[in-house]
Amino acid sequence: MSANQSSSAQEALRALGQRLREIRIEAGLTGRALASLVGWHESKVSKVEYGRQPPSVDDIRAWCRHSGVPGMAGDLIASLRAVEGMFVEWRRMERTGLRKAQESVLPLWERTKRFRAYNAWLVPGILQTRDYTKAALESIASHRGTPDDIDEAVDVRMAKQRVLYTGGRRFAVLLEEPVLRYRLGGSDTMRGQLEHLIALSSLPAVSLGIIPMRVDRVRWPVEGFWVFDDSRVNVELVSGWLTVTHPNEVAMYLRAFSDMANIAVHGSAARRLITVAIETL
Repeated sequence: MSANQSSSAQEALRALGQRLREIRIEAGLTGRALASLVGWHESKVSKVEYGRQPPSVDDIRAWCRHSGVPGMAGDLIASLRAVEGMFVEWRRMERTGLRKAQESVLPLWERTKRFRAYNAWLVPGILQTRDYTKAALESIASHRGTPDDIDEAVDVRMAKQRVLYTGGRRFAVLLEEPVLRYRLGGSDTMRGQLEHLIALSSLPAVSLGIIPMRVDRVRWPVEGFWVFDDSRVNVELVSGWLTVTHPNEVAMYLRAFSDMANIAVHGSAARRLITVAIETL
């Protein structure tokens, strides 16, 4: 794992190493003894346990087999897979332009049937107007220094919105109320975006919830995230995408979404908040 990877991914690798260490100790094995049984250099055990070296799938199977708990390998391998796919740096994803980054998620969107999204600062792409999308991508290109392919990237994102109307998909979107007030792209762009939200909220496939600023919180605002079919979460960080696939961690995001959905307003109450935001422009 490189030094410039996500601290969250590094922490996940260390947590995996700690679990492997506990298994070894409970089996009554020293690091040297385990290394001898598996045929490794003894330093490898220490490197894996302290998150300095990721184990392979075969390493985990061998570790569990020689520790007398072969049945634990499957869960640990799932954790390893989560670490391996956890973090994608923006500069790597966008090095050939924003269009490629937009296209890279199309297969995931095509196969997903149930979407949940939460955001505290931006209208999610699937509900954006063309002008709002262009303003958002221009901001991204400016501060990340990506190649100038804004118009092509906007076209891809707009085309992706066809999933709103096809395939029996369902979308549940939660926004913090301040999202309605942040003037991305200027007042005309923002007015068009807010009016678009009102229109989309009437679609049978879309559930739009707004979390009012004046509400007793059971959860504070968190990082923006998408949940795909209860099996994968994409979290947007300043430095990149964090992908979460371990069932226990996905469940945490599902609980967070449920908690915040319970304090959000929907339907006519949500549309009233959007209308008030339009009137303040």
